[in-house]
Amino acid sequence: MKKSLALLLLLMVASMLLAGCANSEEGTKPMVSRGLKGTGKELAVAQTNHEPFEITVRHIQVGESKKFRLALLEDVVRTTEAAIPGLKIKLDGVDGEVNRKERLRGEMATGKPPEVFDVMGSPDAALYAKEGLMLDLTSILDEMDLTDKFTTMVPFTHGGKIYGIPIGGSIEGYFYNKEYFAAKGLEVPKTLAELDDIAAKIKADGKYPFAQSSKDAWIPLMTTNNLWSYYGGPQITYGLKTGETKWTDEPIVQGFAKHQEWVEKGYFKKGELGFEYTDMRNQIITGEAIMMMDGSWANSVFRDPEQAGGMVGKIGFFNMPPLHEGDPIVVMQDANNGYGFSSAVADDPRKLLAVKEFIKNMWTEEMQLRGLQEDGVLPAMKMDLAQMQTASDDPLMQEIIKATSEIGTSFPAFDALVQAEVNIALSTGLQQVISGELDAAKMLENVQAIQEEANAAAQ
Repeated sequence: MKKSLALLLLLMVASMLLAGCANSEEGTKPMVSRGLKGTGKELAVAQTNHEPFEITVRHIQVGESKKFRLALLEDVVRTTEAAIPGLKIKLDGVDGEVNRKERLRGEMATGKPPEVFDVMGSPDAALYAKEGLMLDLTSILDEMDLTDKFTTMVPFTHGGKIYGIPIGGSIEGYFYNKEYFAAKGLEVPKTLAELDDIAAKIKADGKYPFAQSSKDAWIPLMTTNNLWSYYGGPQITYGLKTGETKWTDEPIVQGFAKHQEWVEKGYFKKGELGFEYTDMRNQIITGEAIMMMDGSWANSVFRDPEQAGGMVGKIGFFNMPPLHEGDPIVVMQDANNGYGFSSAVADDPRKLLAVKEFIKNMWTEEMQLRGLQEDGVLPAMKMDLAQMQTASDDPLMQEIIKATSEIGTSFPAFDALVQAEVNIALSTGLQQVISGELDAAKMLENVQAIQEEANAAAQ
């Protein structure tokens, strides 16, 4: 009896000791997600080092119009933090123009960009990659089986290597007041001449045909870029950097002249050079203006009662029509905005692992469809038309998806095809045309001179 009791006690003690060892060993292991992508070295570091560390994600999802996009990013951040012990992600929100033209340029000049940052693929990513400041993602995307999953990686591919990932796709076209069109017996135009005719009727009715804000020149340049691409064909912009075409070529001059004509006819509200981006959207929401050239991303504003009020459900979308009925629809369509990563991340296994986990969580079919459904951002990843149509039953989104399916030829925005100094010269020049300081043709002569200087410097 005593031997049995002693043996039982011995077994109990041994079991307790073994359980204690197991618990102690388990307590030293971080909760690294089973699906985490990383090399053996990175995972080994994550499993042995739980000290707190931080990475910064610079984003441009600021303001009421981008609240849905910010919510998606915050979900990705939470999932990523939960997967890697000790990780804290700092979100740094900055206005898009300030980030691109001031903050990020300054940080790149000092060689200290954030670990993750919003970036334009072309030409910005190429410039930073040449300086060795951006993480080469080629092998990482291959490791994650993501390389061939995107509609295009061209804006982020330089020298055969990938230096960023597009977050979404977009097209440019006209949002319009469907209720007004119906009341006045207007139909979606099939030619540029019909669009011109509609604008004249709207102006005669005491409304502004086109909402516009030109304090930031990239906004009115959406209109001009699409115009000159119809007059000269979308390929004309590709030749500017090589010298095969010139800003002074007749088709480009025609596009700017048409824009100047619309300004002179009063088709835009006076004072546009002082209006912010949000002012333009308010012009169509309040009924001051009837049509608005903008990127498809703006649909989130018109689907949100807090921003659009009673105009929800009353806004439609159509592509800028061609010169002649039946001609192919030509539209600016690209995926040039996304996220880049600091090359310094490669020197820190835990930060590199965090970046990989961020990529794994951000670029999924689920997140792309959520972006389409919740925020109206067209997917950057490959999806068929039916898949996109079923993701959202919103009428405005359905019109945008339909417009996408109608495109005959697409092209990237001009600022992805020319040098930064040319973009600056053109931006300043268009604002001078709008103000009446310069004629469009003379302004383009000045831009061509800058283009030739930039081309010569690149040789």
